[in-house]
Amino acid sequence: MPVNRRNALRGGALAAASTVLLTRPAFAETATAAAPAPNAASPVPAATAPIVAAYRQLQTGINRPSPERAAALANLSRVAKAYNASLSVAGGGTPLWTDLPLGPGSDYTTSMYARLRAIAVDWGTPGGALSGDPVVLDRIKAALELIYASQYNENVGEIGNWYTYEIGIPYYLLHTLSVVADQLTAEQLARYLKPVKRFVGNPNLRANNASVVETGANRADKALISIVSGAMLGDTAWIKTGIDALTDVAGGGAASVVAKLDRAAGDGFHVDGSFIQHDTIPYPGHYGIVLLTALAGAIHVTQGTEYALPQPLKDKIYALVADSFAPFVYAGALMEPVRGRMLSRQGETGHDIGHQLTVATLVLARTAAGKTKTDLNALAAKWIKEGGYAPFLKIPDPERFAPGPDLVATPGIEFAQDMLASGARPARVEAAHRVFGQQDRLVHVTTGWSASLGVSSTRISRYEAINGQNLKGYHVGDGVLYTFLPNAKGHYTDAYWPTVDPLLLPGTTEHDGPVDPKFGGVPVGPNAHTGGVRWDARHGAHAFDFKNWDGSLVAKKSWFFTPDGVVCLGAGITSTSSSAVRTTIENRNLGEGGGGTLLADGRRVPTDLGKASALRRPRWAHLENVGGYVLLDDASVTALREDRTGAWRDIDTGANTKGTTTPNTRRYQKLVLEHGVEPTDAKYAYAVLPGASVIDTLTASWAWQVLANTPVVQAIRAAGGTVLANFFAAGSVGDLSVSGPASVAIGRCGARTQLAVSDPTQLQDSVTVTVRGRAVVVPLKGTFGATKVLAV
Repeated sequence: MPVNRRNALRGGALAAASTVLLTRPAFAETATAAAPAPNAASPVPAATAPIVAAYRQLQTGINRPSPERAAALANLSRVAKAYNASLSVAGGGTPLWTDLPLGPGSDYTTSMYARLRAIAVDWGTPGGALSGDPVVLDRIKAALELIYASQYNENVGEIGNWYTYEIGIPYYLLHTLSVVADQLTAEQLARYLKPVKRFVGNPNLRANNASVVETGANRADKALISIVSGAMLGDTAWIKTGIDALTDVAGGGAASVVAKLDRAAGDGFHVDGSFIQHDTIPYPGHYGIVLLTALAGAIHVTQGTEYALPQPLKDKIYALVADSFAPFVYAGALMEPVRGRMLSRQGETGHDIGHQLTVATLVLARTAAGKTKTDLNALAAKWIKEGGYAPFLKIPDPERFAPGPDLVATPGIEFAQDMLASGARPARVEAAHRVFGQQDRLVHVTTGWSASLGVSSTRISRYEAINGQNLKGYHVGDGVLYTFLPNAKGHYTDAYWPTVDPLLLPGTTEHDGPVDPKFGGVPVGPNAHTGGVRWDARHGAHAFDFKNWDGSLVAKKSWFFTPDGVVCLGAGITSTSSSAVRTTIENRNLGEGGGGTLLADGRRVPTDLGKASALRRPRWAHLENVGGYVLLDDASVTALREDRTGAWRDIDTGANTKGTTTPNTRRYQKLVLEHGVEPTDAKYAYAVLPGASVIDTLTASWAWQVLANTPVVQAIRAAGGTVLANFFAAGSVGDLSVSGPASVAIGRCGARTQLAVSDPTQLQDSVTVTVRGRAVVVPLKGTFGATKVLAV
């Protein structure tokens, strides 16, 4: 499987060069300088100039005045001035920047173009500190020539990461050229685009290996690069090739970026709204948004030209936002289980990529009409309104919360303020439970909190740990329960991944060590049984047939999602290892020096740092400002509050993404169930009540009843009488039985009894469900884990 790497350009000596360039800066004084005047003798042909002008707008904005724009631009100017001051255009082998040595390879070239891009964007933005300065323009021109001659031209070979040559550098080069194109000669423009033509002349295929057909985000990026490059040269064939690549005209549509795949896993969007990249990784939280950003750019730059995308294609693109992305956004951030290895990137937290999604949605809305425009703006307004932890319009740290590689400094802010000034109303939060069986993900939304799971199967990888990234993501696909709370919107962004105990992620059942000595890559899980059933917008069940990395630990695990909380059942927990087995109820990031009272059965639990407390058979526990926990069996719980220290470099050493070595210390509250060494058929039963008060916690046990918790069936009865059950094999509970593995929900729906069934294994043609002696054959072939609903 070809592995791609998208460069966030962060790390070591490159840190300052990289993250700033991917960021919308903030806090500064208003600047008033005029934008540079275009050259009357522009080398860009008049017929395709609107495409280039529109692409320039994505870099320099629309000059919509506001204090927030001024602050953003001043911060960009600060960075651009620093890069310009340290830039040398002496030539003769002298590096442009002393910390970015010249020479073959991909480690530094992208950062050179990224820094030059910052200078050029500031030069071309009205009000920028360098705006219109002829001396700066001459230096930009000289730098373009020097980098072309020494680093990136049509004769260089791809060394290192293919992405650098075929997508990363071309994008930054086009950002720069779109700003200064009117100031170049036709010969210069053609010269600098020669390597782009070599590496992206055919966006359908990998330039360094023509047997690789581009898919997903990589195809969309190359398509947009082709459209804009072709427009700069007046190469109409290249423009058309780029547009055709979006729907894979050359391949008969097989790799169309908007095709909805009706199969398990595989790169691209799927009929149930899933998005996969790298064949087996759920990636709405990175590659999917990169793809959407490119599609938004393609619509934007061609709008109103003879190359405008057809309306049916645009409608499909618009629909992607609500179908594939919006379900996984909480408080303006993308949820952790759809971010793959990007969990470890210091420069790309869930809020960073959430801002990029917001900007892509705003750009799409600008080209939409009617209800589509209203709906897109409503989502963007909602994310901006809820994003209090990382405010979209007012960001104090210019190296944080990036709006995406195509939109730096002013455009995102200007588009957002345009939208808000139009009176757009934020979308409402509505209860939802949605299963994405083709990527082994679900999302459960209530008006107060949300949740999701990180699981795996024979279809979906347990983790992605490649290119020096996600170095401690050992168990992110082993049944992690993620909970998202309104008073802790920065929980996973606030140095969570470099400081959390990676062996004790909430929801997982694991050994206390050792980890897989061969950890790395993108390994799929060993069992097919992963998935669940949706009953309604407020209820659902999910099952996971777990086996650890070496097969020495197995467990049957279920999560039952309700409006009040999540009931967690485990059975058949058996280990042949000499290591102790533990199930983590909670491991909450309380922040730097954070606190909060922990109660168990009404008594305060000691929280002295580093001192564990043994809670003997508690009925309930409550963590202040976090929520409650109800113990549904006679298990004892270990409580531990501790400070943990780690650096982003500990989990990401990627050549162009590595984090800083700065230590971060965060306080955690752990609640752990101890199963001992070599347990046989051990079990657990507890409920997690996100955001619950003490009173809510005390009364919550009345909300459901555990009906079964065995290696064959795990089931509860929810409030209202609905039964939610996961069968790992043929079995029965009460008057409900099944002929094989299934997730089942049954209850009253109005005046009738309704049955909902899914096949978590995605392997069966049908399953027979018997209810009170009446057998119903439920066809499941080709449903890929989707819920079938029948009246019985």
